Amino acid sequence: VQLVESGGGLVQPGGSLRLSCAASGFTFSSSVMSWYRRAPGKERELVATISSFGYSTNYADSVKGRFTASRDNVKKTVYLQMNSLKPDDTAVYYCNARTASGIEYWGQGTQVTVSS
Repeated sequence: VQLVESGGGLVQPGGSLRLSCAASGFTFSSSVMSWYRRAPGKERELVATISSFGYSTNYADSVKGRFTASRDNVKKTVYLQMNSLKPDDTAVYYCNARTASGIEYWGQGTQVTVSS
Protein backbone atom coordinates (compact mmCIF):
# COMPACT_ATOMS: atom_id res chain seq x y z
CA VAL A 1 0.00 0.00 0.00
CA GLN A 2 1.27 3.44 -0.90
CA LEU A 3 0.00 6.97 -0.60
CA VAL A 4 2.42 9.41 -2.18
CA GLU A 5 1.80 13.13 -1.74
CA SER A 6 3.29 15.77 -3.99
CA GLY A 7 2.83 19.42 -4.82
CA GLY A 8 3.96 21.08 -1.64
CA GLY A 9 6.40 23.94 -1.54
CA LEU A 10 6.96 27.56 -0.67
CA VAL A 11 4.31 30.07 -1.73
CA GLN A 12 3.60 33.70 -0.91
CA PRO A 13 0.51 34.70 1.05
CA GLY A 14 -2.47 34.85 -1.27
CA GLY A 15 -0.97 32.28 -3.58
CA SER A 16 -2.17 28.81 -4.58
CA LEU A 17 -0.93 25.25 -4.54
CA ARG A 18 -2.43 21.96 -5.59
CA LEU A 19 -1.50 18.88 -3.64
CA SER A 20 -1.83 15.42 -5.13
CA CYS A 21 -1.90 12.03 -3.46
CA ALA A 22 -1.40 8.98 -5.65
CA ALA A 23 -2.70 5.73 -4.18
CA SER A 24 -1.90 2.10 -4.84
CA GLY A 25 -2.31 -1.26 -3.21
CA PHE A 26 -5.88 -0.96 -1.97
CA THR A 27 -9.36 -0.37 -3.38
CA PHE A 28 -9.20 3.38 -3.88
CA SER A 29 -12.66 3.83 -5.38
CA SER A 30 -14.42 2.57 -2.26
CA SER A 31 -12.22 4.47 0.19
CA VAL A 32 -12.96 7.77 1.86
CA MET A 33 -10.00 10.08 1.38
CA SER A 34 -8.95 12.88 3.67
CA TRP A 35 -6.29 15.53 3.98
CA TYR A 36 -4.81 16.34 7.37
CA ARG A 37 -2.16 18.80 8.38
CA ARG A 38 0.18 19.31 11.30
CA ALA A 39 1.66 22.70 11.95
CA PRO A 40 4.72 23.15 14.17
CA GLY A 41 3.72 22.94 17.82
CA LYS A 42 0.11 22.10 17.00
CA GLU A 43 -1.98 18.96 16.93
CA ARG A 44 -2.93 17.26 13.72
CA GLU A 45 -5.96 18.84 12.07
CA LEU A 46 -8.47 17.35 9.67
CA VAL A 47 -8.57 19.68 6.67
CA ALA A 48 -10.88 18.01 4.15
CA THR A 49 -12.68 14.76 3.49
CA ILE A 50 -14.10 13.48 0.22
CA SER A 51 -16.43 10.53 -0.13
CA SER A 52 -15.61 7.50 -2.23
CA PHE A 53 -17.19 8.78 -5.43
CA GLY A 54 -16.56 12.41 -4.68
CA TYR A 55 -20.18 13.38 -4.21
CA SER A 56 -19.63 14.68 -0.70
CA THR A 57 -16.91 16.85 0.77
CA ASN A 58 -16.37 18.36 4.19
CA TYR A 59 -13.90 21.01 5.24
CA ALA A 60 -12.46 22.49 8.39
CA ASP A 61 -13.89 25.92 9.10
CA SER A 62 -10.41 27.39 8.74
CA VAL A 63 -10.19 26.42 5.06
CA LYS A 64 -13.81 26.61 3.86
CA GLY A 65 -14.13 28.67 0.72
CA ARG A 66 -10.39 28.49 0.04
CA PHE A 67 -9.59 24.77 -0.29
CA THR A 68 -11.24 22.23 -2.57
CA ALA A 69 -10.82 18.48 -2.43
CA SER A 70 -11.40 16.34 -5.51
CA ARG A 71 -10.55 12.87 -6.72
CA ASP A 72 -10.02 10.86 -9.86
CA ASN A 73 -10.89 7.22 -9.24
CA VAL A 74 -9.42 6.18 -12.60
CA LYS A 75 -6.06 7.72 -11.77
CA LYS A 76 -6.43 6.70 -8.10
CA THR A 77 -5.47 10.17 -7.06
CA VAL A 78 -6.93 12.69 -4.65
CA TYR A 79 -6.23 16.40 -4.88
CA LEU A 80 -6.36 19.41 -2.61
CA GLN A 81 -6.57 22.75 -4.37
CA MET A 82 -5.49 25.46 -1.96
CA ASN A 83 -6.19 29.09 -2.82
CA SER A 84 -5.75 32.34 -0.93
CA LEU A 85 -3.11 30.73 1.21
CA LYS A 86 -2.23 32.26 4.56
CA PRO A 87 0.82 31.89 6.79
CA ASP A 88 -1.39 29.89 9.18
CA ASP A 89 -1.73 27.25 6.47
CA THR A 90 1.94 26.40 6.86
CA ALA A 91 2.13 22.74 7.85
CA VAL A 92 2.97 19.25 6.72
CA TYR A 93 -0.03 17.96 4.78
CA TYR A 94 -0.88 14.27 4.94
CA CYS A 95 -3.11 12.14 2.79
CA ASN A 96 -5.29 9.58 4.57
CA ALA A 97 -7.32 6.70 3.23
CA ARG A 98 -10.04 4.86 5.11
CA THR A 99 -11.15 1.72 3.34
CA ALA A 100 -14.64 0.25 3.38
CA SER A 101 -13.45 -2.23 6.01
CA GLY A 102 -12.17 0.54 8.24
CA ILE A 103 -8.45 0.18 7.63
CA GLU A 104 -6.53 3.45 7.51
CA TYR A 105 -3.43 4.30 5.54
CA TRP A 106 -1.25 7.40 5.63
CA GLY A 107 1.10 9.12 3.26
CA GLN A 108 4.50 10.45 4.23
CA GLY A 109 3.44 14.09 4.07
CA THR A 110 4.38 17.09 2.01
CA GLN A 111 5.52 20.43 3.40
CA VAL A 112 3.57 23.58 2.59
CA THR A 113 5.14 26.86 3.64
CA VAL A 114 3.32 30.15 3.18
CA SER A 115 5.66 33.06 3.63
CA SER A 116 6.73 36.27 1.99
